[in-house]
Amino acid sequence: MDYLCTEDPMTVKEKIALFPHSPGVYRYYDAEGRVIYVGKAKDLHKRVAQYFVPAERLNTKTRILVSKIADAQFSVVDSEADALLLENNLIKQYKPKYNILLKDSKTYPWICVTGEEFPRVFITRRIEKGKGNRYFGPYSSALHARNLVDFFGEIYQLRTCTLKITSDAILRGKFRPCLKFHIGKCGAPCVGKVSQKEYAQDIEEIVHILSGRGSEVIRHYKALMAEAAERLAFEEAQVYKDKLRTLERHYSKSIITQAADTDADVFSLVFDGTEAFGNFLRIRGGAIVQSLNLGFRSQIEEEQASVLSTFIGEIEDKFGQLSPEVIVPFLPDVEIPGVEFKIPQRGDKLALLELSAKNAKEFHFNSIKQREHTDPDAFRMSVMQELQKALGMKELPRHMECFDNSNIQGTNPVASCVVFRNAEPSKADYRRFKIKTVVGANDYASMKEVVNRRYSRMLAENPDDLPQLIVIDGGKGQLEFAHQALAELGILERVTVVGLAKRLEEVIRVGDPYPLFIDRNSQALKVLQRIRDEAHRFGITFHRNLRSKAAIQSALREIKGVGEKTEQRLLMHYGSVARIAAAPLEELSALVGADLAVKIHDYLNND
Repeated sequence: MDYLCTEDPMTVKEKIALFPHSPGVYRYYDAEGRVIYVGKAKDLHKRVAQYFVPAERLNTKTRILVSKIADAQFSVVDSEADALLLENNLIKQYKPKYNILLKDSKTYPWICVTGEEFPRVFITRRIEKGKGNRYFGPYSSALHARNLVDFFGEIYQLRTCTLKITSDAILRGKFRPCLKFHIGKCGAPCVGKVSQKEYAQDIEEIVHILSGRGSEVIRHYKALMAEAAERLAFEEAQVYKDKLRTLERHYSKSIITQAADTDADVFSLVFDGTEAFGNFLRIRGGAIVQSLNLGFRSQIEEEQASVLSTFIGEIEDKFGQLSPEVIVPFLPDVEIPGVEFKIPQRGDKLALLELSAKNAKEFHFNSIKQREHTDPDAFRMSVMQELQKALGMKELPRHMECFDNSNIQGTNPVASCVVFRNAEPSKADYRRFKIKTVVGANDYASMKEVVNRRYSRMLAENPDDLPQLIVIDGGKGQLEFAHQALAELGILERVTVVGLAKRLEEVIRVGDPYPLFIDRNSQALKVLQRIRDEAHRFGITFHRNLRSKAAIQSALREIKGVGEKTEQRLLMHYGSVARIAAAPLEELSALVGADLAVKIHDYLNND
């Protein structure tokens, strides 16, 4: 039964205080009467009261939800399982703004076995109820579904036509056999070549295979083959043998787990901010008969157990009753009668959970890549929002800069600054620095000099273009000196500065003894790694060029009498110092004179 908190002088908080201590589903409404959130609860009173606590105890997004609640409604049900199913249906009906919603709305293919006298087996994306049809799936891969239907065509002589074949129509001779009968692909039930009983037996074997009971069909054929051989009916035995080979070949290509004869459902989830990417596996007889990936999105931060419950509810809605044994990475926040949730620690069932988790991770990766290509602007915006949240920034990091030092034993010390705008490199804004005031290999002082030079110039030329985020490639020492430079320039309150340590990819902040944890699979960490790697590449390239130039200069300029113009003339003519050293003395004499040629030749060859 539904109960509505109607408009009266009572506040929403006073209304929800009247909610019963019973399992059920609650709905929140905004001022315009729209459902903005649907939730389930084992105890409605206790669950709803958790939203109406002091604001500082709620996260930001939940505070926003609570501020929008103008009224509430609840439905009492008999059990948590009923609450889960009702919640799932109401979310689909109302599509509330703050609920976990399915991200992927595409229709998956099913295999349909019709309820006709002589059933057909085909792929469909639409389920029609009330016709006696049986549906198997859905299949996340249309190719897998097509391969199964093609396999049935190999082993059974099924009809593929859409004729309305009935016993009466066959007796009246309404049809004629088609080409598929003549090439051995159809048994021609339309003209009575196959009895309804024989045809139904083939259909039941197909249903067994689609239900994951293919091993039963194999055992059945082996028994029939042995029985036919005993009767010396060798042609009949050969028919069963051919079917066995086809079945075994099919199962050799299918995914068979090590957990032989296991019947279970497996769920796994990968979380990425307010999004979740889930994989479901259905195991029958140790074989994976169904696999489905689903994505979920929410406007507020949901507990992982709640997301898992939503996932389970969606699968139960699609596939019907769950297996008595359900393998999960953690427990959902709902109990379902007749279902035991297990978190395996070792063995074959842990291997099943790991296989499902691998599928979920692949789905996550592919979804991110697909979003990056189909809607790059939205993807970059989501990356910046995730980074803003991860670092606790007040502003969106549309403008990011990263600094890196580069030197070898103190020689040619340089630094680089790379710039990202809207999470993409802005190469026109990259800058290189030769260290001017620091002597020797002092990375800390070098970092302070470069940061000071970069932003003192920016303040003088374009103070409105300061970055929202500054990343320092290095540990606490480099970060501390960069922090000092920003403080001396008076811009510390206008920017966020963090360090990214290479060894453990730790994000560090000044004054915080502990590194900031960012999920290694998150796009937030990946964009930080990308800007750090780009700064390192840009700085190393500059450093190598300087070292190469210095090496050339030291080889020729140390020779008495060789100046800049002579050096240029020789390098333009020969291309490298090695070729100058190998050149005949007569050639060198023609270019620089006999005396200097002898000096160059002797110096380079002796060295």
